[in-house]
Amino acid sequence: MTDAFFAGLAELDPGSVWLVGAGPGDPGLLTLHAANALRQADVIVHDALVNADCLKLAKPSAALEFAGKRGGKPSPKQRDISLRLVELARAGLRVLRLKGGDPFVFGRGGEEALTLVEHGIPFRIVPGITAGIGGLAYAGIPVTHREVNHAVTFLTGHDSSGVVPDRINWEGIAKGSPVIVMYMAMKHIGQISANLIAAGRSPDEAVAFVCNAATPEQVVLETTLSRAETDVAASGLEPPAIVVVGEVVRLRPSLDWVGALSGRALTADPFSNRIRRNPA
Repeated sequence: MTDAFFAGLAELDPGSVWLVGAGPGDPGLLTLHAANALRQADVIVHDALVNADCLKLAKPSAALEFAGKRGGKPSPKQRDISLRLVELARAGLRVLRLKGGDPFVFGRGGEEALTLVEHGIPFRIVPGITAGIGGLAYAGIPVTHREVNHAVTFLTGHDSSGVVPDRINWEGIAKGSPVIVMYMAMKHIGQISANLIAAGRSPDEAVAFVCNAATPEQVVLETTLSRAETDVAASGLEPPAIVVVGEVVRLRPSLDWVGALSGRALTADPFSNRIRRNPA
């Protein structure tokens, strides 16, 4: 991309930090602001979920610092990452904190931004496409479909201590949200499934796991709420994964556009047995 392509976009000033979402995997899902930040940054502090191909857009002199946090594995402490951003900015560098997905959707972007405010560091937030929407789209699963749901809930599968959050109102979510999208939930899917079934969800409800979403390594496992734990264990799949519960999963045979590129025949109407109303 030429300099003229980015004319008029914001400048990443020395001594400032941009908190930028890189999207769920495919470098083509980077925003223009994200690409603009990559070409300007002196140092890029990136997490484990950022596709390495995104980093190829960085200028040759840019320093790359890995600051990935992965559940159950040795990882930098969040406070240390936040203070490192302060240190780099105070050194007069143009700092890019590049995060997979969106920095404000279970990405700890708020924590890092609050630290920057605490230390008087100017910053900018650049939203990204969160995996709970973009990753599912690459699996052919829409988070909303008007024949299925008028609400969707996003939740995390573990809290800062690594266990299933005890402040989640499972009964409220089970009864009030037709579609549930879960981040970092694979490790605790047995307990989460049991919580949802105990709160009233059908054991036969459709569930999908989308691993390595929006990358060439993407794998999708379709199962049910009662079989989710067993089927995941048998599959050998590992995080990162996004998990979705709800009837929208049953749209995948019709909307798996990635599979269609490899020859999968798509179903014209997965809900053909339903009574259809004239759409408005």
